[in-house]
Amino acid sequence: MNDWTNTPFEPWAGLAGGIMIGVAVVILLLCIGKIAGISGIAAGAITKKRLEQHWRLAFLAGMLLAAPLYQLFAGPFQVQTQFDALWMGIAGLLVGFGTRLGSGCTSGHGVAGLARFSPRSIVATLVFFGAAVITTNTIRYFI
Repeated sequence: MNDWTNTPFEPWAGLAGGIMIGVAVVILLLCIGKIAGISGIAAGAITKKRLEQHWRLAFLAGMLLAAPLYQLFAGPFQVQTQFDALWMGIAGLLVGFGTRLGSGCTSGHGVAGLARFSPRSIVATLVFFGAAVITTNTIRYFI
């Protein structure tokens, strides 16, 4: 087994991140009645016009600024990957294809959809996580 697969268990960081994601989903839903699905937000930032486009661009800008702001206040953090930029790009394209095929991404289905007890989101989330377990174990033990 490779060293990169042995990540530390950090429950407080995970809890804090989960709470922040949940709060963002609730705020977006309560304030403008929209679902916080990143793939839909990103697609709409390209295809929608005016006010519909502005909130989407602001949401995406907040996501992009999160890491630099974290570094500014908490210091640098280490990012580890096992694969080079080509494989990461291929993986990104596959994720993008999957989000279009599944009519949404893990944030839309897994956070907002499950909270609304959407049957479609329950099935999609089970498929996402099943595929993630298979992919992770394939990479961990066979590559």
